[in-house]
Amino acid sequence: MPKKSGLPKGVTEFQDRHGNWHMRYRAKGVPTHYFETRPGQEGWGEELEKARGGKAETPQIRTSMRTKPGSMSALIAVYYGTPEFTGLADSSRKTYRNMLERFRETYGDKQVATLTRAHIKAIIGSMSATPAAANNLLDRLRVLMKIAMDDGWRPDDPTYRVSGFKLTGDGFHTWSEEDIERFCAVHPPGTSARLAMGLMLFTGQRRSDMVNMGWQHISGDRIRVHQIKTDAMLSIPVHPELAALLAMTPRTNMPFLLTQFGKPFTANGFGNRMRKWCNEAELADCTSHGLRKAAARRLAEAGCSNKEIMAITGHVTDKEVTRYTKAADQKRLADRAMKAIGGS
Repeated sequence: MPKKSGLPKGVTEFQDRHGNWHMRYRAKGVPTHYFETRPGQEGWGEELEKARGGKAETPQIRTSMRTKPGSMSALIAVYYGTPEFTGLADSSRKTYRNMLERFRETYGDKQVATLTRAHIKAIIGSMSATPAAANNLLDRLRVLMKIAMDDGWRPDDPTYRVSGFKLTGDGFHTWSEEDIERFCAVHPPGTSARLAMGLMLFTGQRRSDMVNMGWQHISGDRIRVHQIKTDAMLSIPVHPELAALLAMTPRTNMPFLLTQFGKPFTANGFGNRMRKWCNEAELADCTSHGLRKAAARRLAEAGCSNKEIMAITGHVTDKEVTRYTKAADQKRLADRAMKAIGGS
């Protein structure tokens, strides 16, 4: 029986066949909604209101009772209940679920057992206009096929040796020093915009972690960070420039950054606000994520090793850090090479 005690009207909790608990909203006249958040978590109230109005943005989970046995839709439903999915950060679960629900709309009724390598290549090939999205889908399909083999749905992996697209770009624009100076010229010390930039630039954290930072995380000359995505615990020295910005911030602010209504930012809400601040500085290519890359770039240009950079950003592999620092490495090596032949 679903648990009901203490939950708002229309909200019930149920257990799937893997023993995992989920929450949903059901009411006459609106679609059934499966929650990404839980009571007490940031965003719960907003998600509940959207569900009540039939405007929830999160995709609906279709259980195996509503799908054909052995179909891709049924396999996706199984995946949603596995530790590989439930153990992900909330943001990653939402991203993957959105991706798979779009895939499900077109291919959900296809049988897993009859899927071929040619089918996979055709599906991925049809997404040539969005190569990064195609590669991300291919990664999820590999996970799904591993589950299918482990559970006896099929004996082989049709994604084996299927190649994704080679990406020519390197993702979000990394803020240059000129970008940073331009932003600072428009948003002086004492503004929320300048504080936000300082927090991201001098801690190197994701926006989802930065929006939670507050005075309670400051101890002496260090700031403690508990990363949501990786669950890593970091202790980072407070840079003098960040300390100067924090000195202008009321000690009643927990977290440091608040909306114009005095409420904490959500990660997405902050991203939208940063977009506005960047537009005011005429920095169309700059984003909050690009500031995290700029922090890694600065560390690399200062001669920090990958391990030292990882100690600040919280990345866990050299490969992840290299994505951020390759431009800085190229510049440093080019300078060294030119000096070797007598250049200035």
